[in-house]
Amino acid sequence: MSFPPRFLEELRSRLSITEVVGRKVKLTRKGREQWGCCPFHNEKTPSFSVSDEKGFYHCFGCGAHGDVIGFTMRAGGLPFPEAVERLAGEAGMEVPKASPEEREQAKREASLYEVMELACKHFETHLRSPQGREALAYLKGRGLTDETIARFRLGYAPEDRNELKVALLGETITKEMLVEAGLLIQPEDGGREPYGRFRGRVMFPITDKRGRVVAFGGRIMGAGEPKYLNSPETPLFHKGRQLYALAQAREGARATGRLIAVEGYMDVIALHQAGLDQAVAPLGTALTEAQIEEMWRLAPEPILCFDGDSAGQRAAGRALERALPMLKPGLSLRFATLPEGEDPDTLVAKQGAKGMEAVLAGAHSLLERLWITETQSHPIDTPERRAALEKRLEEQTRQIQDQQVQYHYRGDIRARLRNLFFPPRPQRGKPFKGKDNFSQFPPRSSPLAQPSAPEPKLERLLLACLISHPDLIDEAAESLGHLTFSDPALDRLRQEVLNLLAQSPGLDSDALRHHLEAHGCKDAVDSLLRTTLARFAKADAGRDEAKKGMLHALGRLRRPEIVQAIVEAERRLGEQASDETWEALKTLQDELNTIDHVDDDEDV
Repeated sequence: MSFPPRFLEELRSRLSITEVVGRKVKLTRKGREQWGCCPFHNEKTPSFSVSDEKGFYHCFGCGAHGDVIGFTMRAGGLPFPEAVERLAGEAGMEVPKASPEEREQAKREASLYEVMELACKHFETHLRSPQGREALAYLKGRGLTDETIARFRLGYAPEDRNELKVALLGETITKEMLVEAGLLIQPEDGGREPYGRFRGRVMFPITDKRGRVVAFGGRIMGAGEPKYLNSPETPLFHKGRQLYALAQAREGARATGRLIAVEGYMDVIALHQAGLDQAVAPLGTALTEAQIEEMWRLAPEPILCFDGDSAGQRAAGRALERALPMLKPGLSLRFATLPEGEDPDTLVAKQGAKGMEAVLAGAHSLLERLWITETQSHPIDTPERRAALEKRLEEQTRQIQDQQVQYHYRGDIRARLRNLFFPPRPQRGKPFKGKDNFSQFPPRSSPLAQPSAPEPKLERLLLACLISHPDLIDEAAESLGHLTFSDPALDRLRQEVLNLLAQSPGLDSDALRHHLEAHGCKDAVDSLLRTTLARFAKADAGRDEAKKGMLHALGRLRRPEIVQAIVEAERRLGEQASDETWEALKTLQDELNTIDHVDDDEDV
């Protein structure tokens, strides 16, 4: 059901979002906004902000965001029409009446829901009958308990092609309704009687997010094809928009902030039985944009856990391609790969929930999965092949519609390419221990100055400046993201600052400090800001002054990396001169020159 835009705008304007949210969440006013603990994930320190002025809520912990209608939908598990109707009643507004066509469609769908519910009960009954003995034994043999079988309402469809039709036909249910619901097949010639679609199969009811049965999946007993058969598209069922077990996974996902997408019905059921009650599955097709959006309503980074075989990896690749243009701050996917020859069902049977948790703990980010896919799919042993890799990654990155996310992808990929094409050389005889341990620098005869040891003072000044002036993050994010600070506590704080400002652009200094404290960084922030600071890093410094000092400190921290890159570029130029290498070297030298000749009137 659709509503006129003017009606929705009036509804939002009449309602106070803090009043609606305040019925579910204890809120405390801080400035212009009100704060509380997020109702969508477990937290002890408030990071959930609600603003009447802006008309929306936002959680800086889990990324939940929306207006008063969105909150009512998510908090109450309601579809959009029902949330609008509930809020309209509170606002004293009359919901616009549906057209005659819409009313007729709604009436027909209501009747189909009743048909599907009766069919589900019919199949459940047959599972416990003599006819369903083999199907019940199959489910028990797969390790399912009676409680699990009942929870997922599993059933059995007998072999008789007319049995369901005879059982359900009556005064209110017609053959036409059973055909429209996808339970019967009408022969193409139209002359013969319709017959049952599901015969001799274990039945898996498919529900919508409210738990109403909308379709079925059936697994054949014994030989025959197809092994699994799903309902066709119907007025109730659109396989590209729905997920198996979404209704059952809702509470587990809300409690943990995690959602797991696997490939099959039995995989989902086995995970739920093992205590991983956040599992869902697409319905026999590649994951669609609508299904990804549905998963994001429950978790900001759903984990896709597909089989390690070629088919499973192709499915993961298609999901990545679908998700890439849709990425938004705080919303992405993660990818976990099962051991060869295993699926979630068999893994849980052998190793229990711990075995599955270990697989999930090793999940890659979407960026990492993209990098692995592109770097391992083609050789990169020549300049032309390396250029092709760079072009492929650029084309992939360009698909991201959100400019902020695209910006960070570009920065991370550039750093990865630089380390891949120009890897730092470790000191002879000693192992290389990471990008911040540049052991081998130019010999003393080199005109390049020797790099200094790590400078904790510069690290502190840089972070203090960004916390006091978070609007400067765009000037520093890419370079700061590729540094590793010498002090582990400062390095953790660096990562938290980057994450928060990426997820919530526009935070002022007070809001940033509040959320850093909420993420366990209070002591680090207090210690940092108690330190005697250079003028540019203080809160009362002007923006130009702060920017100049920040870039100076950032350049000095990046100097060892640039020096090492110059050495590597000189080596490559000596081995095989090219215009490309020469231009890269010149760019690096110009960057180093800028750092070394910046005015030293800042006390850094």
